[in-house]
Amino acid sequence: MRVLIEVIHIAVGLAVAMLIAWCAAWSYPLARSDIWLVAYIAMAAVVLMGIGPLRRAYALDREKLRKRNNLTHG
Repeated sequence: MRVLIEVIHIAVGLAVAMLIAWCAAWSYPLARSDIWLVAYIAMAAVVLMGIGPLRRAYALDREKLRKRNNLTHG
């Protein structure tokens, strides 16, 4: 469950970055390519910053499942 929450956080971060970039590019068309370049870099940063929490969430979920399986089988 924690993994799903972290993936949703990353997806929302990407969607918001895309929305902000789209609005900025629409409002200032002369800098459209520069705006999208910065937006792509920001989206990459969102993904990179989400990797650590995603790995921790995966480890916690895996440990929880392991404990649950030990209780039912042992």
